[in-house]
Amino acid sequence: MDKPQGKANKGLRARAEALLVLITLIWGSTFVIVKAALQDATPLAFIALRFVAAGLLLYGFLARGKVAHRSVLPGITLGIFLFGGYAFQTSGLALTTPSKAAFITGFSVILVPLLVMVEGTRLRPANIAGAFLGLAGLYFLVLPSGFAEVNRGDLLVLVGAVSFALHIVMVGVYARKHSFLHLVPLQILTVGALASLALPVFSVMSGHAVFEVHWTGRLTMALAVTAVFATGVAFSVQNWAQQYTPAAHTALIFALEPVFAALTSWAVLGESLGGKTLLGSALVLSGMVVSEFWGGASPTPVEG
Repeated sequence: MDKPQGKANKGLRARAEALLVLITLIWGSTFVIVKAALQDATPLAFIALRFVAAGLLLYGFLARGKVAHRSVLPGITLGIFLFGGYAFQTSGLALTTPSKAAFITGFSVILVPLLVMVEGTRLRPANIAGAFLGLAGLYFLVLPSGFAEVNRGDLLVLVGAVSFALHIVMVGVYARKHSFLHLVPLQILTVGALASLALPVFSVMSGHAVFEVHWTGRLTMALAVTAVFATGVAFSVQNWAQQYTPAAHTALIFALEPVFAALTSWAVLGESLGGKTLLGSALVLSGMVVSEFWGGASPTPVEG
């Protein structure tokens, strides 16, 4: 019975990781759409609208209007970490360069393996090697300008990266004990609620209004695409898939986001792909191959 079960687990892991690559493709390809939409809405307002809309859709269609009581606290906890990632990243972006912010956010590729080791999970050398290859690839993909000069914005983005990393690790823990049908709507609604509550706070801190929305066709389209696909579908897939694949490998797959963003910019906007972009992409893919083939077995889902 062990061999068929092992084959089944490998098959589920392969399916889970293929879906994680797909949602990373969605996140990377929607970068162009979101960038255009932010001409019509402030970042925090866009986050609030996106996650409230997605959360309500998920609560109705995924959870069927009902969630298990035992899943409420885990779902809210995941939402707090996810909101922390978006809030600190958005705040830091106002004070640092996009390339530095992208690289620091990608630092979760290293943070996740460190966190799971603290949690007590043993990692093989291949996992660590894959993580460093992924981080090196991210560096060449985004090439942070003035990286030696660290400012307050960089530190805020780093806090956001830690929050994103904790979200990935905690999803790996909770997804094996709670149904993703309940976890996903709760965490997405939590992000939407916290973003809405944070709007007046950020307005006071920044000295200007952070909820500015000009309803245009491109903003409506961007909200529809990101709420349904980049949020509803993507986080549902992540929470299901992390039952079958290690958190460290999930973080490495997510490092493909700037690769897909670069390819989308090339295909849609005609931006050229330089040698450094190709080198960075190759390093990220190499890290995935090393971690996949020599990084150990997939986790075993636990029925809760």
